[in-house]
Amino acid sequence: MTDHLDLPTPQVRERNARAANGWPALAGSMLLVLLSIVVFVAGLQQSSDAAIIGLVVASAVLLLAGLTVAAGLTPVAPGEARVLQLLGRYTGTVRTDGLRWVNPLTARRRVSTRIRNHETDVLKVNDADGNPIEIAAVVVWQVEDTARAVFEVDDFIEFVAIQTETAVRHIANSYSYDSHDTTLMSLRDNADEITARLSEEIGVRVAAAGVKIIESRLTRLAYAPEIAHAMLRRQQANAIVAARARIVEGAVGMVEMALQRLAEHDVVDLDEERKASMVSNLLVVLCGDRDAQPVVNTGTLYS
Repeated sequence: MTDHLDLPTPQVRERNARAANGWPALAGSMLLVLLSIVVFVAGLQQSSDAAIIGLVVASAVLLLAGLTVAAGLTPVAPGEARVLQLLGRYTGTVRTDGLRWVNPLTARRRVSTRIRNHETDVLKVNDADGNPIEIAAVVVWQVEDTARAVFEVDDFIEFVAIQTETAVRHIANSYSYDSHDTTLMSLRDNADEITARLSEEIGVRVAAAGVKIIESRLTRLAYAPEIAHAMLRRQQANAIVAARARIVEGAVGMVEMALQRLAEHDVVDLDEERKASMVSNLLVVLCGDRDAQPVVNTGTLYS
């Protein structure tokens, strides 16, 4: 179903960024800032102008170094990743949680890697038979490649929402709501197979954004209100026809068994006309909607 999709090949893929433990860097930055304060205070106590200027400049350098080191500190929460860029170039992704230290010149973008749900609005579409139906679905998804999620599409959350709606519409157009042919799948009778194909199609559509589809389920499936009553009557008629067919099939089997048992045990010898009358009476009794009212024959079999 998804062979017609011609998606572009991703130009970037996720890779690990160079990142170090942030706690030593935090300690080093704090030490540099404290040292700059000490040097600055010491410089103010000097009597020579040259010594004061020298120590003040050294204090400023130490403070700048401490702030630069602190600028590289990056906290990473569980279920999150940080995508790094240096002068517009992708340099890697940090997935290890905790306090990490990276190049202070890099821009860092937070991307959630938690499992998410997206539920579509109730969509009104036509099924394969042209009947208007209402359908909605919920999709469970997760960011698998943070680089593609950030750089391959403008907004990967909106991209997933739009592609999910497109896939739901395509699935609804491809199958009938209710099929009378048992060899064909329908939206109502083959929910598991339909949702599996829906997951597959959404997965293909959002793969370019680095998103993995975990599961999808239809949350609403019904005829549109303007034809719901007529379709309900048709379903009831089909159910009645199917039930009648089953009753007739059983009644014919019971009549056949009755005639066979009568013949085997020589209970009564019936000619073809009386057999036909007996079959007619049994079918009326077995297939009727109401209980039959028996008529007792007090005469002979033929009068």
